[in-house]
Amino acid sequence: MTRGILARKIGMTQLFTDSGTVMPVTVLQSGDCKVVQTKSSPVEGYDAVQLAFDERATRKGVPQPLLGHYKAAGLKPHRVLRELRNGSGKPGDAVTVELFSAGDIVDVIGVSKGKGFAGQVKRHNFGRGPVSHGSHNIRQAGSIGSVDAARTFKGVRMAGHMGSHRTTVRNLEVVRVDAERHLILIKGAVPGHTNAVVMIRSSEGGQ
Repeated sequence: MTRGILARKIGMTQLFTDSGTVMPVTVLQSGDCKVVQTKSSPVEGYDAVQLAFDERATRKGVPQPLLGHYKAAGLKPHRVLRELRNGSGKPGDAVTVELFSAGDIVDVIGVSKGKGFAGQVKRHNFGRGPVSHGSHNIRQAGSIGSVDAARTFKGVRMAGHMGSHRTTVRNLEVVRVDAERHLILIKGAVPGHTNAVVMIRSSEGGQ
């Protein structure tokens, strides 16, 4: 079974190893993660659990069907609802950071930071054009089509919105787990801005 939990990204800091090496870590906090629904292969066609995070203070703005969905699990409405494939648990169960321990290898799933509209050089790491006298294409794109297609093919790398898409960073190491403060420290960077909600799941190739 896949272990998983929802957590909020607090920020980054650094730890010192026993050898004195500096290790960058991301601090994630998860104090209110509950199982809402369990899905099974005979009924839904696949095995999964629904996890809810960040309980709402009021029911205002929550659709009526979603209120009934939470009520069936004996829970109040939450702000975030995500699905974990091959997870375990029953509705109403609380999921804590004690699910993981130091040394575990995990995947972190989140939405990357949005960078706004960006050109090809920043967005796709294109090289620049000549910068000699009279050049007008220092940061402009080159050819975007073939000779006789009379159109531009789909998928051509061009300027556009950069970032703000679902991203998975795999095989990250859990450095420390603080059960009292519901904190989990993961080596390296994870996707998303500060206060973004991410999913931490056990890596298929990890422990």
